[in-house]
Amino acid sequence: MGIIKAFKLGFDYLKYDDDGNVKDTQRAVNDVNLDIEAGEFVAILGHNGSGKSTLAKHMNALLLPAEGTIWIDDMSTTEEKELWKIRQKAGMVFQNPDNQIIGTVVEEDVGFGPENMGVPTEKIWKRVDESLEKTGMTAYRYHSPNKLSGGQKQRVAIAGVMAMRPKCIILDEPTAMLDPNGRKEVLEAVRELNRTENVTVVLITHYMEEVIHADRVYVMDSGNVVMQGTPKEIFSQVEMLKHYRLDVPQVTLLAHELRESGVDIPEGILTTEELVGALCR
Repeated sequence: MGIIKAFKLGFDYLKYDDDGNVKDTQRAVNDVNLDIEAGEFVAILGHNGSGKSTLAKHMNALLLPAEGTIWIDDMSTTEEKELWKIRQKAGMVFQNPDNQIIGTVVEEDVGFGPENMGVPTEKIWKRVDESLEKTGMTAYRYHSPNKLSGGQKQRVAIAGVMAMRPKCIILDEPTAMLDPNGRKEVLEAVRELNRTENVTVVLITHYMEEVIHADRVYVMDSGNVVMQGTPKEIFSQVEMLKHYRLDVPQVTLLAHELRESGVDIPEGILTTEELVGALCR
């Protein structure tokens, strides 16, 4: 079993009337099956309302299944006694870092999680040092988080999660509120953690360029997983992605249009270097 595994996972949002009775349900996740291996970098794509953020919250047991089961490191989120352990194994980074940063100084914020876990003081500071270094934020350890840029704040949020030593980190559209430079900073930090620390990464995003280095990609629509495969396999299906109201990386779209015009190049080109190489052959 992978570190994150879901079987026939389903979840409904409930709408209530003024008397507190359920008057309507909205299916947000439907019959989802996942098997994510330790150390993988997995991306989940989908337009707004596709269910990807709802699925992300199940990976940290912030939401519990209405149907089916999801296991985190062999622990079911339906077992109440396992919830604390699950949230230590699977750390969440949200879209808005201001909702996750609580310290008045960067190093204090990063140390908050381990302190709550009862980690001894000397080990807390060792974890703070390591996490700041891994996210490229050591130089800002004595700064106020409020004076940091959006990308820097998000890296502090990631450092705070990493200080808890999770086996996996789930990032729910962590770059949605950032400018291009901030998005690049955060993505590079996440990729470095995945490469050097063997941390399982689940990235929920709507920026296609952010997923080209993922090991696997899941595409969601109306609560269902409708496509899965490597980035090359997914982005080879340009028309299918358009059907699900998703874009593709600009260089992939250009290569697709050239191919449609009769140029002999393969589908699924992901980088400028690949396109140049294909055109020069």
